[in-house]
Amino acid sequence: MVHMDALGAVGNPGLRETLLDVRRRRRAASIGDVAAATGVHRNVARRRLERLRAAGLLTAHFERPAGRGGPGAGRPTKMYSPAAETTAIEFPERRYAELVGLLAETVPQARLGEVGARFGTALASAAGVTPADDVRAGLERLCDAIGELAFQVRLESVGPDGAVIVTPTCPLRPLVVANPSLAELDHGLWRGLVAAAVKDVRADEVGCDAHDCLEPCASCRILVAFRRA
Repeated sequence: MVHMDALGAVGNPGLRETLLDVRRRRRAASIGDVAAATGVHRNVARRRLERLRAAGLLTAHFERPAGRGGPGAGRPTKMYSPAAETTAIEFPERRYAELVGLLAETVPQARLGEVGARFGTALASAAGVTPADDVRAGLERLCDAIGELAFQVRLESVGPDGAVIVTPTCPLRPLVVANPSLAELDHGLWRGLVAAAVKDVRADEVGCDAHDCLEPCASCRILVAFRRA
């Protein structure tokens, strides 16, 4: 197998199609899942997935078939997920993260949150997000819509006062990793996204905190709190 870096991988049409398919899913994908979705033979899907893993764009683990416990209850299946995305792939390197960081030095934190919320609203519109009456339904719909933009997002839990969203490929994560002082911009993004997904909720009524964004091998955990009266 010819080794390929991340930039080379996304420049290859077949590998890019495979990567986009995996990133659109809320959960890890098997070779069979990818083969069926992209219309290629399982051997082709396997080779593409392994090349993407070697390029650092995917991770892999084994899972036993659901509902089959006990010794010998089923051969584990190799599953592929997006790798934690902490840097942007650019050619040539334009250093936008540095530019945004310099601009942000002149902006109050509260204003960063407002800008992030506006960006979240715009991103939700681009993804075709429509608000739902039910919180869970709205957030599940949000995960699917953002997934179609190739940012894997899944809803981990929902409670009376909030929810937990998990994503290895948060849209602003490379920017925040390069400039941790921009965390409020990212929080605003998620406030805008959640407000767009749940009816009668405004961005300023959503509390948001992000964990593990700076951890190189971890998914971001977005803690959402509703502050409706």
